[in-house]
Amino acid sequence: MIMKKTNVLKGIATAPGITIAKAFLYRKEIESISSEEINDIAEAQISLKEAIEKSKKELGKIFELAVKKLGEKRAAIFEAQMMILEDNILIDTLLNRIDKEKKAPEYIVHDEITKYQNLMNASTEFYMKERSQDIEDIKNRIIRNLKNKKWKSKIDNDVIVVSENVTPADTVLFTRANVKGYITNFGGITSHAAILARSLRIPAVLGVHEATAKIEDNDLIILDGYHGEIIINPTEKQVEYYQDKIERLATFDTELLTLRDEPAVTIDGQKYIIQANLDVNEEIEFVIQNGAHGIGLVRTEQLYNVLENFPDEETQFKEYCDLANKLYPHSVTIRAFDIGGDKVLPLDLKEPNPMLGWRGIRFLLDHQNLFKTQIKAILRASVNQNVKFMIPMVSSIAEVNKTKMLIDECKKELEEKGLKFNPNMEFGIMIEVPSAALMIRDFGKCVSFFSVGTNDLIQYLLAVDRGNEIVSSSYQEFHPAVIRALEFMVHEAKITNTPMNICGEMAADHYAVPIIIGLGFHALSVNASEIPYIKKIINNLSFKECRVLVKECLKLTTEDEIKSRILKFYKERFTEFVDKIFENNNR
Repeated sequence: MIMKKTNVLKGIATAPGITIAKAFLYRKEIESISSEEINDIAEAQISLKEAIEKSKKELGKIFELAVKKLGEKRAAIFEAQMMILEDNILIDTLLNRIDKEKKAPEYIVHDEITKYQNLMNASTEFYMKERSQDIEDIKNRIIRNLKNKKWKSKIDNDVIVVSENVTPADTVLFTRANVKGYITNFGGITSHAAILARSLRIPAVLGVHEATAKIEDNDLIILDGYHGEIIINPTEKQVEYYQDKIERLATFDTELLTLRDEPAVTIDGQKYIIQANLDVNEEIEFVIQNGAHGIGLVRTEQLYNVLENFPDEETQFKEYCDLANKLYPHSVTIRAFDIGGDKVLPLDLKEPNPMLGWRGIRFLLDHQNLFKTQIKAILRASVNQNVKFMIPMVSSIAEVNKTKMLIDECKKELEEKGLKFNPNMEFGIMIEVPSAALMIRDFGKCVSFFSVGTNDLIQYLLAVDRGNEIVSSSYQEFHPAVIRALEFMVHEAKITNTPMNICGEMAADHYAVPIIIGLGFHALSVNASEIPYIKKIINNLSFKECRVLVKECLKLTTEDEIKSRILKFYKERFTEFVDKIFENNNR
């Protein structure tokens, strides 16, 4: 659908969801600060102490409300703020400055706390800059109480709040008015206001620099917290489009929706991380809606397919940063361009055997400028520390070492330009080639994680072109050699304590879930639509029983025997559940 661009504003998607409601402009009064000298120092010091005590009581009430709305873990934000108000060093500094400088307490409070904020704003860590807004809240609260002014946080019911900034206290207090969403001029993905909005499931788009200038009270607003878009006074077509989108999201299977925020845990207490596989041009709201705990595989080669050319650094940076922001605080694992083989090469080159030819990391290392452009874009997108990077089709340690050298070069180049990135971004490899599978222990000493791509691993292990219909029946994910290879790989990864997830189609096969669990994988990455079903299966399994199943299957010698044993395993334990799962699998 083509949107009417004149009424669309872009910001940072910080809390998912779509909502349509009237705008309420929330304006905070800016207190004037006088630096004039005072006559009664003792009175000023008493006023400061009383203002601090009153501020503590206010935050105490907000903390109690936050515990009810969010639970103690999230409400701890306000405990941290109260600790600042109980900091004897800070309080003594303020009192001493009033005594020495003979200035009004509100001036001293503003000047002293602003020093702390300036230090935080000077930090290279983005989240530290955002924490300075929490300090701003404390500073303004003390100043208002010094002036005996009421803290105004009353808004209309059922509105989208539009403001310069929203504090954590505002975010909690506004829940009493059933706020529908947040739009701010400033703020980012790691701000406490964003974190609380996500916890409260209130859609939010922050960092919309012209929001308060372009939006007026009672404007009808569409807030898209998945894509970071704001539509002001939408057309009928725009409203119809988003209402349909809201309805489609709402029709998500009710039974499975209850699992969205629940962990994937076996009946004997083993926990699992279920992530999504994603093509970069797909809509991400369904990944979030289905309860993915991050993205385990981003297929970046889709950018080439869409643009019909390799995108430049800025284009890639925006794409990757957008994904990282929308999934925060969950991790996003970005795979380098997987070009060649069954993916068309961007050159007029015909290979006699493309699946064993110029593909994956081989192609990238032969095109280092292209590779470095992507590495730099991914590094820049890693600033919030939830981005991981991995390379495909690795067959040797030399390929890993060359890639790590290029990553170091890219870091130096970004530093020279003054561009920010996470210097400790995790780097991993896909395990798709038998040579890599056999050398897991060695690779574990030089990478942060493994991701098993079962599609290619099976075809190379069994010497079967999975795209060739003539031999397709020989492509068997339950072949005994596949199960035994996976068992070996998990065992070897444990020796170096290197995390290993599984992201191929086998991870999404409902028949395979008990095997994957029994093998010892603790993270699976699948298509978003499969997440609720995989979670449902895991929550009905016992790890101990799955382990027994795997040991039995390791002794079998044909795929048919293994598949029959898995089906028997299901039917012996929960027949009705099996019928539901496999019926859903075919719908």
